Amino acid sequence: MISIDHKRGLKYFLFGGLYVSEGLMIAITTVATSLYLREKAVSIPVTTLIVGIVNVPWMLKFVWGPIVDYFIRLGRRTFIILGGTLSVSCMFLVSFIDPSVSLLPFTVLIFLSHVGIGFIDVSTDAWAIDVSTDKDRGKINGSMFAGQYGAWAIGAAVFPLVGSQYGYQYAYLLNAVLILLILLFPFIVTETSKVKVKEKIASLVFTEFKKKTVLLVAVFSPLVFMNEGIMSYIIPLYMRDGLGMSDVQIGLISMIFPVFLAVGSLVGGVVTDKIGRKSTLYVFIGLNIVFTASLIFADSWWTLSVIYGIIGFLMGGHSTASCALFMDVTNPRIGATQYGIFTGIANVGLNGGGMITGTMAVALGFSRTFLYAAWVFGPALLVLYFIRITKRKW
Repeated sequence: MISIDHKRGLKYFLFGGLYVSEGLMIAITTVATSLYLREKAVSIPVTTLIVGIVNVPWMLKFVWGPIVDYFIRLGRRTFIILGGTLSVSCMFLVSFIDPSVSLLPFTVLIFLSHVGIGFIDVSTDAWAIDVSTDKDRGKINGSMFAGQYGAWAIGAAVFPLVGSQYGYQYAYLLNAVLILLILLFPFIVTETSKVKVKEKIASLVFTEFKKKTVLLVAVFSPLVFMNEGIMSYIIPLYMRDGLGMSDVQIGLISMIFPVFLAVGSLVGGVVTDKIGRKSTLYVFIGLNIVFTASLIFADSWWTLSVIYGIIGFLMGGHSTASCALFMDVTNPRIGATQYGIFTGIANVGLNGGGMITGTMAVALGFSRTFLYAAWVFGPALLVLYFIRITKRKW
């Protein structure tokens, strides 16, 4: 068995690798599943509804987290393996189902696969909290986000290619195999935890969220991720309806976003460990406001590509710093639960921002929507100003 306690390189590889499984699931759902359902003549409204339903487990981290913390004696690694097994099994089974014939079982299996990934996510976060320090927490978050965004970018290109050439059932099989390979590493890594005693989760959560700093971070969480939701939804619409691009062009330019998110995550992780969370957030968010607003001048594919890439880089940076901040104020005794609440609320802000984007674009036009996407950072910066970060001893 391998110990990662004093080996930073292995920490980054382990946690970044586990987040690769999350990026693969994002790609298989948002890209491959959408294309597969349309190929099977499923209507656009039903397609988007199904994609939304199967992504619901990402907002239920406050459910998976307490389960992981309640059975803390079993360790974080146990739930990573169990969650991965569930996800792989469902991906394997869904490859044998034709959605045009059995749409409900198809949807349920993908939903359950995301539940498995949800357990991997909260367990990985809790494990990272257990073994990280103030000096490497940002870089660990950077490696995690880089793994997720990198896999998202690669999956967005590879899964449709496999699906169009050999059939989308093979894309699901490929995803199952890749996640299975990722699960091999936790089998050979020893797990150490700061706590092994079962906690009174409800009382500890109540105690933590009575603290002013924790409450402010909880308010900050959805605000800082709302811009990402708006950008993710509005840019493809703008490329198609605003600039009249073809599907091939849209696909290629869409890959720019997760690639630069990955790079920004790595850079943001290093920077936030050196200059601190708030300073990093002020720099990356401030620049993101400027470049998001500058989208009103993106009237060609190349100007959009440049600005979109810069926004992705900056977004990756402040996302990493934000999650490092979440870890800083999380009590390791309820690591999966408390951090899961922070990130679950963040996903509510992200998905909520995305869901209203279509209405905003129709009512206000693309240019004003871009300006409002920049404006939503204002409340986030205001809350950040009042957050006071102090070194806590657990």
